[in-house]
Amino acid sequence: MLQIAFIRENQEKVITALAKRNMDAKSLVDDVVQIDENRRNTQVEMDTILAESNKLSKDIGDLMKSGEKAKAEILKLKTVTLKEKSKEAADRLEILTIDLTNKMYLLPNLPADIVPFGKTPEENLNIYEAGDIPKLHDGALPHWDLVKKYDIIDFELGVKITGAGFPVYKGKGAKLQRALITYFLDKNTEAGYLEYQVPHLVNEASAYGTGQLPDKEGQMYHDATDDLYLIPTAEVPVTNIFRDVILNENQLPILCTGYTPCFRREAGSYGAHVRGLNRLHQFDKVEIVRVEHPDNSYKALDGMVDHVKGILEELKLPYRVLRLCGGDMGFASALTYDFEVFSTAQDRWLEISSVSNFETFQANRLKLRFKDKDGKNQLAHTLNGSSLALPRVLAGILENYQTPDGIVIPEVLRKYTGFDIIN
Repeated sequence: MLQIAFIRENQEKVITALAKRNMDAKSLVDDVVQIDENRRNTQVEMDTILAESNKLSKDIGDLMKSGEKAKAEILKLKTVTLKEKSKEAADRLEILTIDLTNKMYLLPNLPADIVPFGKTPEENLNIYEAGDIPKLHDGALPHWDLVKKYDIIDFELGVKITGAGFPVYKGKGAKLQRALITYFLDKNTEAGYLEYQVPHLVNEASAYGTGQLPDKEGQMYHDATDDLYLIPTAEVPVTNIFRDVILNENQLPILCTGYTPCFRREAGSYGAHVRGLNRLHQFDKVEIVRVEHPDNSYKALDGMVDHVKGILEELKLPYRVLRLCGGDMGFASALTYDFEVFSTAQDRWLEISSVSNFETFQANRLKLRFKDKDGKNQLAHTLNGSSLALPRVLAGILENYQTPDGIVIPEVLRKYTGFDIIN
């Protein structure tokens, strides 16, 4: 969430920055500023009433001590009126505060200066590309046919048990999935990230804290009985570890990683581009999260990008890195880099990771602060990235490593799988 003081003092800057997201924010910003002015005026009114009430209480005490009870009783009547006015003002203040918060929840984060203008994914900037695209043998198959051929993932069985988008991994498919999870976690912990195992359901406060609510409400699975949400990513529970926390400056940076299944309704996703592992309702992902000093967050973001690059280079998958344009960025992000792996069998790029800096946007919602050298509380910066999301990485491995004799396992994974080939 943006800070109200910043909005109030930089209205045109906020409107101009959000235009990069293809959002006309003037009306919403005007509403926020007006509600905030009414809220602050009401607070001043309450403070004035309180000061007057305190003075009357003192005067009543003095009159009682001096024996002037009649005058004291007159002043007591005034205090009754002041209490009524105070309650009215308090009720108005509560309504205005709720209204202001709800309006501010609708404002996305401001894009960083280097975020390009653009409305669609086609306008993202390709800033880096590496790896050789393999030449496949005649008769090479897309992964949804490969998994049937080798009986390692069963999409139909998932439909029977739950519904579309909930695959069942079997045999070497399950072992390869587990190997990838362990490999990703090992790479992250070796890089200094502390591993966490976190709940797969979160409360409403947690979902608001990281920006999933109200923006992604229709995309999250919700248990109405207990008012809990299935997590769309480990970012939500891991980042909320630090909700309502004041850190010391010397505790920064904080590096966290965790594996969780992720759940997304993906309403409105249809067509060949979401076939097989390309788009699921339940999938596995290993996440990295950082809490950083504001002065270091963009250097940290570059380090996260390099970290993901290193993993993909060890897997020897052809990949590219995109800097997302304003129209394709997530609601809470100030700057996002997407990683895509090339699927030779599908002849298309598959997104497999997003690495983002949220600056203070999440921290303001979370009340995540640190004490600086002067003892003042400052908002921290939060960052997160997929390291990595499994479905499309797995699709890339299955398709790019296929041979006429079977699917070769990337060398770096063989100590985790215990086998060299799926055949």
